[in-house]
Amino acid sequence: MKTTFYISLLLAGLHAVSHGQLPPNHRHGHDPNEPKHHMHHAGEAIACLKLVPNNADFAFQFFKEIILEVPNKNIFFSPVSISTAFAMLALGARSTTQTQILEGLSFNLTEIQEKEIQEGFHNLIHMLSHPESKVQLNMVNAIFLTEKLKPLKKFLDDAKALYQLEAFTTDFNNPREAEKQINDYVERKTHGKFSNLVKDMDPQTVMLLGSFVFFKGNWEKSFKPEHTEEREFFVDAETTVKVPMMHQTGRFDFYFDEDLLCTVVRLHYNGSATAFLVLPAKGKMKQLEQTLVKETIQEWSDHLFKRLLSLYFPKFSISGSYEITNMLRKMGIVDVFTDQADLSGITGTPDLKVSKVVHKASLDVDERGTEAAAATAAEIMTMSLPPAIEFNRPFLMLIFDRDTNSTLFIGKIVNPAIIN
Repeated sequence: MKTTFYISLLLAGLHAVSHGQLPPNHRHGHDPNEPKHHMHHAGEAIACLKLVPNNADFAFQFFKEIILEVPNKNIFFSPVSISTAFAMLALGARSTTQTQILEGLSFNLTEIQEKEIQEGFHNLIHMLSHPESKVQLNMVNAIFLTEKLKPLKKFLDDAKALYQLEAFTTDFNNPREAEKQINDYVERKTHGKFSNLVKDMDPQTVMLLGSFVFFKGNWEKSFKPEHTEEREFFVDAETTVKVPMMHQTGRFDFYFDEDLLCTVVRLHYNGSATAFLVLPAKGKMKQLEQTLVKETIQEWSDHLFKRLLSLYFPKFSISGSYEITNMLRKMGIVDVFTDQADLSGITGTPDLKVSKVVHKASLDVDERGTEAAAATAAEIMTMSLPPAIEFNRPFLMLIFDRDTNSTLFIGKIVNPAIIN
């Protein structure tokens, strides 16, 4: 019987606040000819960007799995948080267990070596956490270990060097004290967003591995609170709810996908983050869910154009908590959850397995923006009313980092009136 190794993944709160635009040819991916404040190191950029297609494949494959587990409900998760935590776990995995983890993360090991993957994640964390950005994006990785468990020096050294891992000794024999220590740490690292991540811990737990992401972005141009009003949101054919609907008229990046029958509006945050808001035509959400891949996002990016719109977008807060072991099994990560697990790279002995994987995510969207600068600009509007785009039925929200092309968050908002 193997000792259980309890791994927990946590995404901390996203605070979204007010919109803006960039020139039409500015894609959500990084343009290598464009100077960036934290792209000086060409080697770092190349190592990081080599992961991008694989991480995107993982993001959309996981999205397809999670919508099967929780159909017709709000969904919000951070693929980059999940893939980072499992890449870190792969550091201590060996043989088939390691292969399954990396292939489950959508890596083709005939094309990229494990060392390149680890180096790529190291650079990704560094680039996403750059302090110069106007976007606040913090990635924190932590490990809590029982005193009796002696991890290999190489594992701890590598994890600290690659993932900025923080290590703590924890008395799991005293579950209440262990839970308090971990929850206090999580609350501090997530700026109070999650205060009760860990509860009812398995008494056999000897280790907890956590990956935390906190994102706070300001829209480039805020919605004015006085323009927010209650309007109807059509959850399904039988259900209508009232939601506070933000409103703004202006020129937006826009595209209508005639194949998938969905409207795409792109909003930018100050800094390097961008959001795609995707509104399927009535009855077309399932088709969009089943066919969404990274190439779809690229197609939208290539075809966006500026259009004068009257945009209505709900103000809402949702959160999700998922036990994702089953979804990962379906994606080929199997042995690590069984007695076949080989995590001997962590302790030197193959007596660990993962008992469960928890992923928590939270999303807040409102009008707030940065303080207005001391400048005045007048928008010239045409006399005719612009077309209205109203996000008043289930839609998707995808958030990317433009510099690294990373998929930070994926959300499906079915009912913005529910905080689930």
